[in-house]
Amino acid sequence: MAVNQEQRLQDAAQLLLTARSATLATVHEGMPHAALVTPALDEDAQPLLLLSNLAVHTRHLRAHPSCALLVTGTPSSDNPQTTPRLCLTGEARALPDKSKREIFLKTHPYATQYIDFADFTFWKLFILGSNYVGGFANASSFQFAALQNQIFKSAMRPPG
Repeated sequence: MAVNQEQRLQDAAQLLLTARSATLATVHEGMPHAALVTPALDEDAQPLLLLSNLAVHTRHLRAHPSCALLVTGTPSSDNPQTTPRLCLTGEARALPDKSKREIFLKTHPYATQYIDFADFTFWKLFILGSNYVGGFANASSFQFAALQNQIFKSAMRPPG
């Protein structure tokens, strides 16, 4: 892998590892919808969402599981095109129980306020594609397996 491509992969992995919010894009009957969500990564480095069954985007996912998750970083200048971003595309599946509770709470401890409400369900995003833009004229597409491997390497790396 070329140096720029390797650096982009590392940057994309770091962006996903540190994401505390993202935009979930769904579609229903041909109409798009975007919503703020709070992802966590599960043990497979797949995004995990805790969604209210009352939310529009949850109803959309139940009808049509294809979706996209956009994670953004901080722009390096006043130009918004310098904002690093990662778009993950795939399918969402509702999980049958709350076995991912502790994983989610490690990333979002404040969720103890509502995580056990009956109308909340965990959803796992099974990622099929990823596109990273590190800023203006700095883009790469990755196989998600490569991004997962980089996440595992980064997560085991000591800080600093």
